[in-house]
Amino acid sequence: MKHNAATPHVFEAGQANFETEVLQASLTTPVLVDFWATWCGPCKTLGPILEKLAGEYGGAFTLAKIDCDKEQQLAGMFGVRSIPTVVLIRDGQILDGFAGALPESQVREFLSRHQITPATKIEAPVQDMADEGPHAPRETPHAAIARLREAVEAEPGKPELKLELALAQARAGDINAAKGALESLPGELEHDDRTKALRAYVDLAQALTGSAASGELMARIENDPKDFAARDALGVRLLLGGDPADAMEQFLAILQADRNWNEGLARKRLLDAFRIVEDETLVAATRRKMSSLLF
Repeated sequence: MKHNAATPHVFEAGQANFETEVLQASLTTPVLVDFWATWCGPCKTLGPILEKLAGEYGGAFTLAKIDCDKEQQLAGMFGVRSIPTVVLIRDGQILDGFAGALPESQVREFLSRHQITPATKIEAPVQDMADEGPHAPRETPHAAIARLREAVEAEPGKPELKLELALAQARAGDINAAKGALESLPGELEHDDRTKALRAYVDLAQALTGSAASGELMARIENDPKDFAARDALGVRLLLGGDPADAMEQFLAILQADRNWNEGLARKRLLDAFRIVEDETLVAATRRKMSSLLF
């Protein structure tokens, strides 16, 4: 049940990997689940269309193919009564679906209706060869800003460079730059991962408006561990202040105690954190903890 090397965004799914590669993975990337069978004629028409789009969309969604003959329990769990049946899963929940072999144009419309568009690839500006290699020192936020400003001045017609610059500025604490970039963003970058990260920075910064200082928030939590408003505000302060591990622990504590508090705000905070935290090991570990609380 591995991803096909020729089509990296398409994989076989079953009981063994459904929780990790479908449910958990959908917390960050939508997953389209294709229920099919080898004897099904319409499946042979729809399958290649879905696989083609998965490649074309470049990771905007992944395609999980489930053979109903091999995975009857999963098919039954989803109430599949005819094939092909396609289900869209996002944030661990069934969002929508359709049955039958739709033409490619209608599949595209289905994806577009749920804001799934072809991924925009952004290439970072080329750096000096001396900076490359596994043991190269990590670029500081201010160095990244200076480098990207030069790149924008050299190629002012490239909006993706401006987006990169705004993200570097947001990481350095300049939230106004993130706001400005979002307001002037061209449509083709609306669904880019960097745009989502910028939006996360803005949302988190706005959440702190009128919030108490960290010391007061910690005192409130010590007095009442179920003061979720204080935990949420402290988590946001820690996240924007450069302490992502402790920040996400605050959100996990809320999720464990009451996953539906404030319309599931803790889950949204964690998803925003996953978009802006650069420590992939920490993100992966926290995502597993979040999944264990949700599923």
